[in-house]
Amino acid sequence: MSTPDALARLRALQADDLPVHGGRTLAYVYDSGLADVDRVGREAVAAYAGSNGLDPTAFPSLLQMENELVGFAADLLNAPDEAVGTVTSGGTESILLAVQAARDSRPEVVSPSMVIPETAHAAFHKAAHYFGVRTVVVPVGDDFRPNPWAMGRAIDGTTVLVVASAPSYAHGVIDPVTEIAAQAKSKKVRCHVDACIGGWVLPYAERLGRDVPEWDFRVPGVTSISVDTHKYAYAPKGTSVLLHRSPELRRAQYFASARWPGYTMLNATTQSTKSGGPLAGAWAVVTTLGDEGYLALTEQVLDAVEAIVAGIGEVAGVRVVVPPDSTLVAIACDETLDPFTLTDEMTSRGWYVQPQMSFAGRPATVHLSVSAATLAGVDDLLVALRDSVAAAVKAGPVVVDPGVVDFIAALDPARLTDDDFEGLLAASGLMGDPDAGLALPERMAEVNALLDVASPAMREALLVAFLDRLARPARE
Repeated sequence: MSTPDALARLRALQADDLPVHGGRTLAYVYDSGLADVDRVGREAVAAYAGSNGLDPTAFPSLLQMENELVGFAADLLNAPDEAVGTVTSGGTESILLAVQAARDSRPEVVSPSMVIPETAHAAFHKAAHYFGVRTVVVPVGDDFRPNPWAMGRAIDGTTVLVVASAPSYAHGVIDPVTEIAAQAKSKKVRCHVDACIGGWVLPYAERLGRDVPEWDFRVPGVTSISVDTHKYAYAPKGTSVLLHRSPELRRAQYFASARWPGYTMLNATTQSTKSGGPLAGAWAVVTTLGDEGYLALTEQVLDAVEAIVAGIGEVAGVRVVVPPDSTLVAIACDETLDPFTLTDEMTSRGWYVQPQMSFAGRPATVHLSVSAATLAGVDDLLVALRDSVAAAVKAGPVVVDPGVVDFIAALDPARLTDDDFEGLLAASGLMGDPDAGLALPERMAEVNALLDVASPAMREALLVAFLDRLARPARE
């Protein structure tokens, strides 16, 4: 292909993707609404796309940018002077490294564990799977927060890490960090605060006079915090910052190996080779916006959240699950309304919202990650919500065929075969043309309803099979 043809093909491929600008995609992307900020981030990514963060002595500009970005985050989160940090590829990698460092700091513990609320991000379960750290899961109450004393009682001699969220993703509420960290500190265990969503919002919310409980390094016992710059710092994908209270706490995060004839490998993250582009993009955006820029953007996004919450309160059939502490809103539906149909109806009206499956006896919900750019469209969003609720009520709930429910119940998630998966597709009417590959309907309510009747283990198995089927080579 010629260069123009390749770029034209790229634009054509992108046409079916969700929009990343305009504030109407309320999951996966975060939009400041500022074209100049977006431009400087993208230009910085392009300028450093060929740079390699593997060796900071070879690319000292990357080291300088990383130290400045970490310094900004440390000041933002009231870290002590001796605090240190690392820029990672995203919130999941920051969480993985926090768990790995906690485990490796306690080599004497034969079967390490970590105490987490049931609302902790799934990345902690991923870390547990990767690093052989057992999860001790503490239930949450009606306010979707864990009891800190229950967290404390769950700590034992195998515990290497205690986790709190600021806020938790599914419901958008801040855990009682002060009390949880005190429990961890009293038993000489590390405490990590997952602030990947809230870390770049809550400090500015506090400056704006909002009621924000202490959750950062001002809290005794908090030893590390993760905060994503590609979320509410509005930087390009994908960067996050992992901060430790001291160099000693970070040391176990590093990996070095001289056990081969090549160069001695030394890594601060799970990656070795890593493009300098995302780091440069994050540095450029943070440097451009600065404190005053983020203060203004935080005011916008919180105003949008308040308007959305107030508007939801005026729509029959839906309600806010719990008052949000930051920028995440979870919506519950009454018995007249199917949340998965509501999600489809919102998508058809140009607003992408995220379905959340039922869990631990609690019903399915609809999730919104609000951006600063959403403020300008809040009135349109609420009109779309009212119209979508009416359409969903008229359509009625999605009903999964009892035979399909029985089929799913009879499957073993640990031994799900390709034949089992194809049988489920056929039974649920999702098979499509066998020669054309996996076909999904334009509306996802039926698929989500099918997943919702499955156990968490079966959901995992079905989605792995689904992803495996989608991710196949495109060959001529």
